[in-house]
Amino acid sequence: MEEAYITMPKGFRASGVSAGMKCSDPANINKDDPKSSYLDVALIVSDTPANVAGVYTSNLVKGHSLTRTIDIVNSGSKVRGIVINSKVANAGVGKVGVDDAELVASKIADKLGCDSKQIMTASTGVIGSRLPVDKITNVVPELVDSLSSDEESAHNSEYAMMTTDTVPKEVAATITMGDGKEVTIAAQAKGSGMIHPNLATMISVFTTDANISSDLIDKALHNAVKYTFNRVSVDGDTSVCDSVIVMANGASGASEITEGSEDYELFERALTKLSDDLARMIASDGEGASKFIEIEVTGAADEYDAKLIVTSVARSPLVKTAMFGEDANIGRVLTAVGYSGAKFDPNKVDILVGGMLFFHDGVCVDFDEEEAAKILACHDILIQIVLSEGEAHDRMFTCDFTYDYVKINGSYRT
Repeated sequence: MEEAYITMPKGFRASGVSAGMKCSDPANINKDDPKSSYLDVALIVSDTPANVAGVYTSNLVKGHSLTRTIDIVNSGSKVRGIVINSKVANAGVGKVGVDDAELVASKIADKLGCDSKQIMTASTGVIGSRLPVDKITNVVPELVDSLSSDEESAHNSEYAMMTTDTVPKEVAATITMGDGKEVTIAAQAKGSGMIHPNLATMISVFTTDANISSDLIDKALHNAVKYTFNRVSVDGDTSVCDSVIVMANGASGASEITEGSEDYELFERALTKLSDDLARMIASDGEGASKFIEIEVTGAADEYDAKLIVTSVARSPLVKTAMFGEDANIGRVLTAVGYSGAKFDPNKVDILVGGMLFFHDGVCVDFDEEEAAKILACHDILIQIVLSEGEAHDRMFTCDFTYDYVKINGSYRT
């Protein structure tokens, strides 16, 4: 499916408006600018109560909008939707942060005619600043009234989530259930910096018209994120607001998906594929990035060692800057493997980049500098680390470090 937007599943609507957080005076918005430069509040709703599941940042410090959502999801209740604001993370401000998120949710719930506990909240942006509640509540009428299932409204909700993202991240897939009826899954995400496992490494919302329980969504989601969202590292920082939420409203009319069924396996595979697509988009759009880098390890003694190695290489500033400079200094990769904490024999390590062998049995080999330059000039670069310790394997998505990463984060608040 080439076109993708969050309202493709039946029974979902979305909107995105400007509350003046990105643009101080909405009256002066330049409509010729990218919508992500001024839209800053998104709303995604299901026309009927939906089952829900989520995964969240492992950071002990969590944003107040997020903790409120975690409580809602953990309650086991059905939900109607989620409101997401950018620019302000609503984190590190104390109890008032929870109160502010509740106030925003209650205003939306009043307009929709539902309970505030059916409206989840998410925030992303600067940590330590209080939500501009008045600005957000002032646009609630516009936010709710502009809800639509059309493509433009759906895209607007994605633009409103974006912070330093340079491109929207939207995916969708349609699958046919055993009863012959079609089920659609769609998702959108924001994420560009402050990204590192675990659990989820940005904000993403999935919608589906599948008939599936919250418990089964939770199972499928945890399996889906393990080697996708949990294998993205842009800069080694795990944010305090990260979450992946899945809402399922059953509007497709398909039979209920049951555990262990072929329908469940089909649903989980589709969810995993979409998660993988989004994870790759996020790594590719890392702050200031010019390259997408996939790191793959095979032949590790166990899964733990495999993960240690891919994580170590992905977060190495020296590896990432070498990729940016297109410098075939692959000894930096070997070094990162060595200090990863994994157990292996350094004399049995092979390292390939773009299919070209650079190290064999731990020793640098002669390689064609011109061919190496061509490989490193590519946007997509695959680093393969081959051990001889066992059958375990893993992979990680990352990007290079450029001058622009420092510029973006050196002046993030301004």
